[in-house]
Amino acid sequence: MAGIVTEPWSVAENGNASMTAKGSSRELRLGRTAHSMSSSSLRKKSDLRVIQKVPYKGLKDFLSNLQEVILGTKLAILFPAIPAAIICTYCGVSQPWIFGLSLLGLTPLAERVSFLTEQLAFYTGPTLGGLLNATCGNATELIIAILALTNNKVAVVKYSLLGSILSNLLLVLGTSLFCGGIANIRREQRFDRKQADVNFFLLLMGFLCHLLPLLVEYLANGKTSAAVLSDMQLSISRGFSIVMLISYIAYLVFQLWTHRQLFDAQDQEDEYDDDVEEETAVISFWSGFVWLVGMTLFIALLSEYVVATIEEASDKWNLSVSFISIILLPIVGNAAEHAGAVIFAFKNKLDISLGVALGSATQIGLFVVPLTIVVAWILGINMDLNFGLLETGCLAVSIIITAFTLQDGSSHYMKGLVLLLCYFIIAICFFVDKLPQKQNAIHLGHQAMNNVVTATGGGVFSS
Repeated sequence: MAGIVTEPWSVAENGNASMTAKGSSRELRLGRTAHSMSSSSLRKKSDLRVIQKVPYKGLKDFLSNLQEVILGTKLAILFPAIPAAIICTYCGVSQPWIFGLSLLGLTPLAERVSFLTEQLAFYTGPTLGGLLNATCGNATELIIAILALTNNKVAVVKYSLLGSILSNLLLVLGTSLFCGGIANIRREQRFDRKQADVNFFLLLMGFLCHLLPLLVEYLANGKTSAAVLSDMQLSISRGFSIVMLISYIAYLVFQLWTHRQLFDAQDQEDEYDDDVEEETAVISFWSGFVWLVGMTLFIALLSEYVVATIEEASDKWNLSVSFISIILLPIVGNAAEHAGAVIFAFKNKLDISLGVALGSATQIGLFVVPLTIVVAWILGINMDLNFGLLETGCLAVSIIITAFTLQDGSSHYMKGLVLLLCYFIIAICFFVDKLPQKQNAIHLGHQAMNNVVTATGGGVFSS
């Protein structure tokens, strides 16, 4: 077939890899996550008829891979932003330009990582492929967080991870429900609640892990030193992070092995669609692996640019770092999967849209966040799960209102509109926020509480 590139050395390395790649589309889809299915809606078929006429096989294979990986997406128009950001860095261009170009360059790279992990899943099998897709689903956020940690920008790490969760719960899900409701206004949209329930249980557990370190601030009396409080929060957060990682591993086992049918309901329906074509790998295993490594390196490079220029962009654009990290970074960095979720909602496939939004929020909350805590622990950086009073409050309200929105297993455009309006309310709050170090706000609040206790001679606040 014109769309399949089979390299001899790849076949020799993988044995019956070609037979695996030609397995049934249903078997592969059972190993795909909603995240990867969402990104697939932005891909386009490649026409390789001209490339097949190239007489030299090595050159033909390279051009075929280039066509599939670089030009096989509707976001290919954004790829020039990558070399533009690199050139601007070495030419001394204003840092806000570098920041903006780096954000644009991350958008197609994130979508291509999803494509490449899906290609590797053809050779690794549905279970391992699903695990690979789940692990690499939020690679961009993880890389940005780790690079920000190495630059000791703990506030940026907390803001960006919180923003990813809020974006998925309110913006992505809200847009999907709203657009899906408008497109299917004459009929009720329904979805399977079982998958959503599992995600909300985990999200609420993750919220508890954020809430308790926050409450430690208010449990202490006026004689407790800040160092003791900080040490308590740090120890609690590190212990909680280990528990969160264990829960995420259990979630993967639940999703990919023991209760896979709960997450594959939409795929099994699609199996009987007449217009579903047989899916096959378009690049070899080792080609996909090399491209995946290359894409990851470029994501790391652009993420380094984003972390290094975010404060300068904040000053030049007169926007707070919290607004850029919580609102702009998640919107641009995850634009590909967000658009895919909306497209599936238009097609009345809400199970996939919910899988994208809730699955990504769960992965950020229970995998990326605790992993950054552990990485900071290893690096000797003090980072805890206390994201601040305002931030933790936004997280709590977002989880609760989204859970209530999805409790009856049905949807209409009004539910999506409410979620979107909630996101806009939070965005306005951080847009007007001009406090330079928001992570210190909770300490200021605690000091103010102590002042009240002292002024009243103890009163109702004394123990």
